[in-house]
Amino acid sequence: MRIGELSERTGTPRRLLRYYEEQGLIVAERCANGYRSYDEACADRVRQIRGLLDAGLPTRIIKQILPCLNAPRAIHFPDATPEMLATLERECDRMTERIETLVRNRDAVSAYLDVVRATRLPDAVGPAPTA
Repeated sequence: MRIGELSERTGTPRRLLRYYEEQGLIVAERCANGYRSYDEACADRVRQIRGLLDAGLPTRIIKQILPCLNAPRAIHFPDATPEMLATLERECDRMTERIETLVRNRDAVSAYLDVVRATRLPDAVGPAPTA
């Protein structure tokens, strides 16, 4: 598929897809006319990258762990340095904190909705009719 289709399928701007390619996160073949061509699995890879970025991981870390994400039971990482492990541990801790914050916020919004729904008058379901 071409870059425009990959962009549409993943909701990722073309510019970001080119950046991911520059960073070595995705690979594109080049057609005879010079256009980029991506295989079908690339859409899943882009979604995976987006999720990791949303979780707060930088692209340099994502590039290192992407090979491990295809076959999680076969993870073999012989070049993992103590610094990289420490970075991943910090990132994991940071994600856990973000998850806990999101859960608290979700619970607060749910509690608010419960109170609003419980105190709402039955005839106040929608906006007041206009004359």
